[in-house]
Amino acid sequence: MSVHIDISGLRQERVAVVPSPLAELGMALHALTEPGHHPGLRSWATGVTSRLDTGLADRMCEADFLWRTTFSDIFLPYAGAAGGGTLPGATLAEELDLVDKLSDEQFVDAALEFTCVLTYDSQGPEALTDPAVRERALELAASRGPQQLRFTKRLLADPPSVRAWFRRFVEDCDEAFFAETWSRLRHQLAADARHKTDLLRRKGLAEALAAMSPMVTLDEDAGLITVDKLATGRTAVTDGGLLLVPTTLGRPHLQVLHRYQWQPVLHYPVGSPALAAPPSVEQLTLRMAALSHPVRMRLCRHLARSAYTTGELAKTQGMTAPEISRHLGVLKKAGLVTTRRRGRYVLHQLDVTVVARLGSDFLEGILR
Repeated sequence: MSVHIDISGLRQERVAVVPSPLAELGMALHALTEPGHHPGLRSWATGVTSRLDTGLADRMCEADFLWRTTFSDIFLPYAGAAGGGTLPGATLAEELDLVDKLSDEQFVDAALEFTCVLTYDSQGPEALTDPAVRERALELAASRGPQQLRFTKRLLADPPSVRAWFRRFVEDCDEAFFAETWSRLRHQLAADARHKTDLLRRKGLAEALAAMSPMVTLDEDAGLITVDKLATGRTAVTDGGLLLVPTTLGRPHLQVLHRYQWQPVLHYPVGSPALAAPPSVEQLTLRMAALSHPVRMRLCRHLARSAYTTGELAKTQGMTAPEISRHLGVLKKAGLVTTRRRGRYVLHQLDVTVVARLGSDFLEGILR
């Protein structure tokens, strides 16, 4: 399983390595919402959370599906700019201007990426125009709670007002905590971008990608970049170029934007925070046995990012609900999956703090 980017005919000068303040803010929001994904950032997350005022914290919860899973493509708006080839802005304000230039359809579909499971790397129905997709988006939002449902209803009814809400929210986050964080991080990101750009010019794209992550490889004869992930996807560079965007807050996530008709983006981590110690032999034996089935590995990929109902997992895996229930039972018996009830929905989620003790290789593999 992997994501492929066809770069046939791509000239080297169309590859850019550029930091993005909005993408880094997206990773900051993700790390604050899912600290278990980022054990190396716990002290930073605790410090930020302790200083947040109640109003901003409530708004952070209101639309957390935009960044809880990893983060929405809304945080990479330059990739969706008409004509391709647009680079990240130097400031949050510049990148928020690019968000404003996305069409309503682009904005809504990107916002609903994780709750609606829309077609991602090919042309599909849009939530603003297809009643069935709209109904599914509302149903899935309802399973995640009343706040998410209210937000999704607003998003579908009035995208411009939600876009304005998003801009104000980002600006308030910048004032509350991100400006200070960005002032410390941007120098490291800029230095890494200069290093990768120098590698690109002197040794070529294959060397630059290898330095970015050993999980990214280039077949120069085929003109194909392959990113090793527990996911399947494909895109091609067309009118634009290829963007490489570094992040200091993003490890272990190595993300590939391969949305249909958007410019491909590789969002890669810089730095290597240490993970927790491995479990005991007894725990390891039980838990690795539970993970020995390929279906359960795929389930872990979904459950590591968000909570899902049995029915949702059955649909994404093309299996029956009883089959999924049996696999979930094995994972729960091993202590890897937690379950909670929200109204009439039962949601399952991977306990990433437990999985972290299985070692960095497994955790990074499913979160990559």
